[in-house]
Amino acid sequence: MDKLELKALGKINLGLDVLGRRENGYHDVRMVMQTLYLYDQIKMEKTKKPGIELNTNLFYLPVNENNLAYRAADLLMKEFEIKEGVKITLEKHIPVAAGMAGGSSNAATVLFGMNRMFSLGLSQQELMDRGVTLGADVPYCIMRGTVLAEGIGEILTPLPAMPKCHVLIAKPPISVSTKLVYEKLDSHEITEHPDIDGILKGLKERNLKKIASSMGNVLEKVTIEEYPVIEEIKNVMKKSGALNAMMSGSGPTVFGIFDEKDRAKRAARRIREQQLAKQVYVTGIHNARRK
Repeated sequence: MDKLELKALGKINLGLDVLGRRENGYHDVRMVMQTLYLYDQIKMEKTKKPGIELNTNLFYLPVNENNLAYRAADLLMKEFEIKEGVKITLEKHIPVAAGMAGGSSNAATVLFGMNRMFSLGLSQQELMDRGVTLGADVPYCIMRGTVLAEGIGEILTPLPAMPKCHVLIAKPPISVSTKLVYEKLDSHEITEHPDIDGILKGLKERNLKKIASSMGNVLEKVTIEEYPVIEEIKNVMKKSGALNAMMSGSGPTVFGIFDEKDRAKRAARRIREQQLAKQVYVTGIHNARRK
């Protein structure tokens, strides 16, 4: 197999709770993750020239070891002493530095692609074990679907699939540092925790309204203090008929869960008209796990 075209899917957090901080700086979390049908396109091609060539449609993204996709390819090339080279073309659509695991998903997809292209014979679990060395979200991005993530995000339990719905994504024109958000969180005592068990119950019952009403993100308070526009976007979505709206990950992306596509489209129009966000998409959930 000399060429591959793959989709690197984005994610949202239906629930995100932080239980504590480890001595090594990592945080113990309890999260419900959901894959979206919003993706980056990744093309991979074997080359006779050794090494990794990475190209991307965004001029400001690094194309060396500072890019997770590059590091993913490098990891397997070194471990398996691959003599050929690989050319990776990354067409980005998932908002960058936005709490949607775009970089982690790119890394996961390159690991998956390298395994297939060079016939390395690694199982999904073996890919996930390597992925966690690149980032806490990478194992989830290899698995995909509706998943409970615990530990630092690497202990994954598949959950009943999220009921079909429409998801509105809106990313305001700001970038948020995950590291800084967690550092600021550490300086506060967490008094309110999201209802993760409520989300799990809603998923088991296939009750979209129960899932939406239980959604919560402990990082919201920290990020909204810095960027009030996140709260404004949430309010527009809710007033337009979202069952609920919330920040994904460390932000600043906001997503709304809708049971009617027309309402999601109306909310998208209002967000654009009020110039609250530059990247606005109406999409859906993606429940298929990676084979």
